[in-house]
Amino acid sequence: MAAEIVSNDPNVVGLAVAGSWITNELDEYSDLDLILVTKEKVSNDKEKMIAYAKTIGNIISGFTGEHVGEPRLLICLYDDPLLHVDIKFLTLEEFRNRIENPVVLFERDNLLTNIIQSTRAEWPQPDFQWIEDRFWTWVHYACMKIGRGELMEAYDFLSFLRQTVFSPLMQVKNNKKVRGLRRVETQLNLSDLENLKITIAQYNKASIIKALDNSISIYKSLRRKLFPATITLQEKAEKRSLEYFKQIKKA
Repeated sequence: MAAEIVSNDPNVVGLAVAGSWITNELDEYSDLDLILVTKEKVSNDKEKMIAYAKTIGNIISGFTGEHVGEPRLLICLYDDPLLHVDIKFLTLEEFRNRIENPVVLFERDNLLTNIIQSTRAEWPQPDFQWIEDRFWTWVHYACMKIGRGELMEAYDFLSFLRQTVFSPLMQVKNNKKVRGLRRVETQLNLSDLENLKITIAQYNKASIIKALDNSISIYKSLRRKLFPATITLQEKAEKRSLEYFKQIKKA
C-alpha cells in the first residue's frame, strides 16, 4: 500500500524496507524500518518529512532522530493498527552509503537495485582504539559519582557501558551484528549473557561498586580476547583509575 501511494509522487525514486524484514525476524512486537529515496532532498525539512509520513497512514506522532545521531530519520507512531515506523529520507547519492541491503518495494528504472548491486553495504563495527582511549576515564568518572553519593548517575552510567562497550564487544565475539542491547537474550551465548547481567546493580553503593568491579573485569577479558596487538593500551590511565577505585571502595 505504501509503495503504491509514494509511487504517484514524481519526486520519489524508490521505497525500501530494512531491519527485521530483511532477516525474516518480524514478530508482533517489531517496528517497521522504511527507506524513502527521493530526487530532491527532503530530510532538511521536517514538515515535508511529516507530510510524506501522513500520506501512508494514520500518523499520531512523528519526530526526527537527532537523539540517535540520525536527523534524516522520522520516528513515527501510527494508528489502525498501532505501529512504530521509522522512515529514513535519503537521496540516491545518500543511499549508496548503507549498513545493510534493504528489500526494494518500489523503484524507478532499477535505480535502487543498481546501487545495491554496484556498491557494498558495511555494518558498523566497534572501534577498539576508540573504546580503549575512553574506558579508563569513564571508570574514573563512575568512581567520582559513587564517591560523591550520586548513585543514580553511577547506576545509569553502568547502563551506558553495557550499551556502548560490553554488548557490542560481546556481539563481535559471538559473530553477531553489533546492535547495542538488541536481542542480547537470544544472540549471546549463555556465559556472555551472564557476564552482562552481573554489570546490573541494585540501587545502593555496595551493589554499584560490585557491578563496576565486574564491569572492569569483563572489559579486560574481552580486551584480551578481541583486541589486536596494534591497539595502544592506555596503561597509565588504567593504573591510576584502578588506584582511585580502590580508594572509593575503602571510603
